[in-house]
Amino acid sequence: MTSPLQQKIRITGPSVVTANRTFDGVVIYRTSKGGWSTDLADAAIVREAEPARALLAEAVADDVGAVGAYIAPVKIDDAGTIIPGNLREQIRKTGLTIALTAQA
Repeated sequence: MTSPLQQKIRITGPSVVTANRTFDGVVIYRTSKGGWSTDLADAAIVREAEPARALLAEAVADDVGAVGAYIAPVKIDDAGTIIPGNLREQIRKTGLTIALTAQA
């Protein structure tokens, strides 16, 4: 499997680095201060490949706090709110698409 840092990075618009928190699997976003947040509004926005690669490298190096880091597209609406840029990220942000029920 190719490392995220070895893959060709194409940025076509605003993007963020996202991953899952190691201890509970919650979706997290890399912040401009080098930390993680569960709030998409706190995410560092990148618009070019080099800053995206640098942000991703920092995130991948933090293998204790987060796993599976990658670059994800986002959109910024007229009010300046950051919203997921594709269906996968919409699902990750809002949670499960099916109801979980206890099995007997």
